[in-house]
Amino acid sequence: MVRRTQKHQKHAALKLGGVGVLAVVLLGGGLTLASADDAAGAQTANCPTVRDKLSNVPAAAVAGVEQELANLDKQIAEANARLAQQAANPQGGANFIQNAILGPLASKRTAALDRIGININRAGGQRPDLASLATCGLNSAGVPSAVNGNAGNGNAGNAGNAGNAGNAGNAGNGNAGAGVAQRVSCPTVADRLPAVPAQAAAEVQRELANLDSQIAEANARLARQAANPQGGPNFVRNAIIGPLEDRRVAAINRIATAIGRVNGNRPAELVNLARPCSAS
Repeated sequence: MVRRTQKHQKHAALKLGGVGVLAVVLLGGGLTLASADDAAGAQTANCPTVRDKLSNVPAAAVAGVEQELANLDKQIAEANARLAQQAANPQGGANFIQNAILGPLASKRTAALDRIGININRAGGQRPDLASLATCGLNSAGVPSAVNGNAGNGNAGNAGNAGNAGNAGNAGNGNAGAGVAQRVSCPTVADRLPAVPAQAAAEVQRELANLDSQIAEANARLARQAANPQGGPNFVRNAIIGPLEDRRVAAINRIATAIGRVNGNRPAELVNLARPCSAS
């Protein structure tokens, strides 16, 4: 009799836990909130892509443009983190998402788009009209945001981790000839995460955005290297790729720590995704 009662209580507790525990699941890099009974999840920002709208960017403007494209992706990631928080803990009225998340996002995008135009114009190119690309809407829950990570370069990326998909091996770590800008390829992270607790969602999303920003900064340095080569044959590996991998180790460790702090199960193996990175 006692054994039956304990078994019944354990079953009831498991059933209650399955309904009540809210986890954040990364689907293709888009944060969605999901419970065991498939409750409605978080929406993601639906913003126009920018990289594919640019053409004939002067070599002298490439580094600045790459940095601003990275800023645009980081802004989307930050908005998605806030949308995840809103889904887990709703606040405000009917217009809260528009007024507190999408509106400020549009303002930040306007500034970044303006800086892209200035970079291009300053380098002698025709300033593009990008103003219409500032306003964002919302995707349905589970639909990843379109971003600029490597659009037009074979890797579309996603809102969770817009860096290059996969790794092309260790080839391409030397210096390319002048005028031929290499690009970084690193293992993706967002699509390899375990279920992320709701309490860790915002911090994880911030670190995924940091990983994207790190790759964009490395790409900007590679663009400058192409325009003005320096160093010996190992300059790219020693001055760009190596430091990038070190920064990735730190960011991925912070992701693992954020998850482990909540559920006690720190996914230490994630750090293996920090390297190898390559440039080609």
